Amino acid sequence: MKIGIWANTSKEAFWENLPRLMTWLKERGQSVYFTTRVKAYLPAGSNYKFSVIQSADDFNKLDFVLAMGGDGTILSAARAVGERMTPILGVHVGGFGFLAEVTMEELFKRLESVIKGKYNLYPRMVLEGDIDENGVTSQVHALNDLVIDRGENFRLVNCSVYMSERYITTYNSDGLIISTPTGTTAYNLSAGGPIVVPRLSLFTLAPICPHTLSARPIVLPADQELKITFPQGALEMRLTVDGQIQKTVLPDAKILIRRAPYDVQMVTFEDRDYFRTLRTKLGLGRQGQE
Repeated sequence: MKIGIWANTSKEAFWENLPRLMTWLKERGQSVYFTTRVKAYLPAGSNYKFSVIQSADDFNKLDFVLAMGGDGTILSAARAVGERMTPILGVHVGGFGFLAEVTMEELFKRLESVIKGKYNLYPRMVLEGDIDENGVTSQVHALNDLVIDRGENFRLVNCSVYMSERYITTYNSDGLIISTPTGTTAYNLSAGGPIVVPRLSLFTLAPICPHTLSARPIVLPADQELKITFPQGALEMRLTVDGQIQKTVLPDAKILIRRAPYDVQMVTFEDRDYFRTLRTKLGLGRQGQE
């Protein structure tokens, strides 16, 4: 198989485990592709045999990508792979790692299963957003969420939300979180939004610190397009993509959000249980201790 390695190169645990991983893959005749970043940070004297992912289209050559790090590493790998839909196997290397399917302790067991074809693909929907400002449109994609907030300003943000041109409501708040089902366990959860099983197809909208008791999160179908405008906008705002990419949004902007025409293919296994992950990682159903 052709295996790409996408990693958080700032994590010592990645570098500590890389020699054993490369030896294991070599012994089994697997081909390894490093990102240019991993190649650039390789320790002096490394004599690994590998190819390099030079461009986004090189992901088409790969059977799957091993994303080694935390949730941020998996999110960045998903954006890099994009519409090429190369499967991603998330490996938890320190930190929280809610999205990762595999820990370092079970890495080689899971890799053996993948090489033998004993795995499943779990499609995760992606958000596609068009930011229209003065007739100029830019596009972003997110596996977790798009967050509109007031940035460095101190005034509240007014976000008017429409679904297929039908007005829904206007949120007067510090911002608005638009999440995929995958992203509902991220910022959406902290803002009081619902947890949604990732295989569903929908959006959740959760206001951040709304200035009214009647403002509540909303769940909307993903087969409809959302439009967000800023009726009382006077200051620049900020749009954050998956907590990693930021863009300035002008007051007269219009943001159109829809389901992207592709999914992110996450590698998973028969014995993985999403609800067990919720219990162990987020303490779902756990009673308070006296």
